[in-house]
Amino acid sequence: MEQEKYKGCLLWGHVIAQQEELLEPERYAASGTITRDNKLIEASGVLGLFDTEQEAQEVGLAWARAWVDAHL
Repeated sequence: MEQEKYKGCLLWGHVIAQQEELLEPERYAASGTITRDNKLIEASGVLGLFDTEQEAQEVGLAWARAWVDAHL
């Protein structure tokens, strides 16, 4: 999980390991969360599956920045 301060909010990029079959490579689901003053503002659902943890975190943070830009 990676966090970032943005326009007065704290954004979180979440990574959830996914592996459907034992012999398949592990993939990572992404999601994002936005908080302000220790209160939940918004949280995404699963934003997609990615090959790396870093890619999933970046997608979660990008979603959170876009939500803040559009709503706050």
